Amino acid sequence: MSDWHEEGLYPDIRARFQITKVLYDSKTEHQRLRLFEHPRFGKILTLDDVTQTTEKDEFVYHEMMTHVPILAHGAARNVLIVGGGDGGILEEVLKHPSVEKATMVEIDAGVVEFSKQFLSEICKDAFEDPRTDLVIDDGFAFMGNCKESFDVIIVDSTDPQGPGEILFTSEFYRRCKQRLTPGGVLVTQNGVPFMQGEELRQSATFLRDYFADVSCYLATIPTYVFGAMAMGWATDNAGLRQVPLETLQARCKRLHLGARYYTPEVHKAAFALPPYVSELLA
Repeated sequence: MSDWHEEGLYPDIRARFQITKVLYDSKTEHQRLRLFEHPRFGKILTLDDVTQTTEKDEFVYHEMMTHVPILAHGAARNVLIVGGGDGGILEEVLKHPSVEKATMVEIDAGVVEFSKQFLSEICKDAFEDPRTDLVIDDGFAFMGNCKESFDVIIVDSTDPQGPGEILFTSEFYRRCKQRLTPGGVLVTQNGVPFMQGEELRQSATFLRDYFADVSCYLATIPTYVFGAMAMGWATDNAGLRQVPLETLQARCKRLHLGARYYTPEVHKAAFALPPYVSELLA
């Protein structure tokens, strides 16, 4: 009988993925990193037994975390990624010629080196791009010490446990606000609202202390079971959520995104929230 990976995120539910081959299993300085093959999802990366990304559907998460804020902003030159050691967000950010610099802050150097070797399908050559500034540091500490400003900040964190827990705090969001240019936008990973509703509610509450416009948008990612995933959204420019479809289409047409999930139409629709999600944000 084949081995199985048991998802460790939820204490009261157990979802399992069949393992056809273990490719890597070791502890880094901060967490246990495991990569295995699945017959449907291809390579699956887990950190401390929590699924992070898969080869077959990573494009949904990475495209929506990246292209929605950058195309809504329309003139992002300096982008910050907090987390994202697999390089998927970085690879998508660098598809935008307007981006002059992409700073990526990752706490675990082991994850970056691992991704270069084993997940090149996801990161491609993003770490070698001259616009990439890779910083190995704790994201919370970096935001407190950084003096640079960013047009878009993308928090590609793990769930609020272990090293990622501090990236869901009010103080972290305050530090992000200080580092945004006027009219900039912050996007966060906020889990599956049906299962992690309190996480989204708390993040929105904290963000409202610092931003005029706080919401979220949704994407359906097969790996993250039990519902659509929420990407938190915070900015002082409420117009960024209302960019006309025609404007998004014109901006997108100038690019060569090669997207498999993102379109301007999907972008607009992602902000249409079902009542159970809106109630969490209220």
